[in-house]
Amino acid sequence: MSASAGTTAAGPVLHGAASREADRAGAREAILVPAPRLHRQLEALFTAWCGPAHATASADALVEADLMGIDSHGITLVTLYEELVAKSMIARDADIRVVQDLGAIAVLDAGGGFGHAPATRAMDLACERAAAFGVGAVAVRGSNHFGAAGVYALRAARAGMIGLVTSAVHAASIVPVFGRAPRLGTNPIAFAAPGADGAPFLLDIATSTIAIGKLKLAAREGRRLPDGWALDADGRPQHDPEAALRDRLMTPLGGSREMGGHKGYGLAAMVEVLSTLLAGASYAPLRDRGAPRYDVGHLCLALSPEAFRGPNAFGPDLDAFLACLRETPPAADAARVLAPGDPEHAMRARREREGIPIPRSLVAAVKAVAEARGAGFHLEDPDT
Repeated sequence: MSASAGTTAAGPVLHGAASREADRAGAREAILVPAPRLHRQLEALFTAWCGPAHATASADALVEADLMGIDSHGITLVTLYEELVAKSMIARDADIRVVQDLGAIAVLDAGGGFGHAPATRAMDLACERAAAFGVGAVAVRGSNHFGAAGVYALRAARAGMIGLVTSAVHAASIVPVFGRAPRLGTNPIAFAAPGADGAPFLLDIATSTIAIGKLKLAAREGRRLPDGWALDADGRPQHDPEAALRDRLMTPLGGSREMGGHKGYGLAAMVEVLSTLLAGASYAPLRDRGAPRYDVGHLCLALSPEAFRGPNAFGPDLDAFLACLRETPPAADAARVLAPGDPEHAMRARREREGIPIPRSLVAAVKAVAEARGAGFHLEDPDT
């Protein structure tokens, strides 16, 4: 496929084969960036994009994702966010307002800004209500992409609460089972629960069979896609990764009907209901009709284990349950069984110690955006 080019406020942006060749070259070398330096860079960018009011919350969310190894939702989002800002899809100095407040529940309007700050506020408010009522549920409308859902679920667990987070995304890419056109986003679900002494339970999944990032990797490596990852215009399996990236016709979690794709389809639709219809946001097909801004919705739910079990009862049981999972005899070709959240917690410990690897190609892209926005470039600052 030949390269094509577009432009943003930061200048030319490569697409197709050219961008993948640049990715291949840049991925051969990466720099290790300490989390505080990464945060400084991201906060400067978000301040330039949208003003200082919510820049810290946005930077927090992306750094958390990178620390946990959720690299698709960390600093790599800078180029996507630059595109959204350049198209005036993100409001500057957005006003986050409470539009419904009734005991254990509330509804926020994010004012068209990035989703990180309203989702953070929503989960914090849900935890406050859970402390008072045993349960707190806060819906958000008028929002945008908020990064990794697990960041907000984990925020609840760190506050001693069980957290459940759902979100719509700004574009439809999941094709319903038996269909041939997208109607749902890759709508994520995240769940976290606090232990007593051990690390929290953490689950963060999309409701598509695979992430867009896996299509990009297959395209970079020239690999044929297996059945069940993506579809062509007729609703049949798509094996060409270049075409799959272009068309974005993703299968729901499970892939085909025979492999349980109807379950993933149902989950994606459930998340759409919880995240958009409950909040009064726009559901996926409406978000693709050329509105001046996306109207993405989220839901943050917090449950107080103490309200259900009394003090100091739930945490030890969760620790014991996760230990039981880890003690499962491993399969012949596996080293050991992990509990949900183990990979993220291990990666966080490693990256806090060693730094976060950022490919040179991404460093260059961030530098271009930072310079174009007058934000300052900090990824290669000396440590202080």
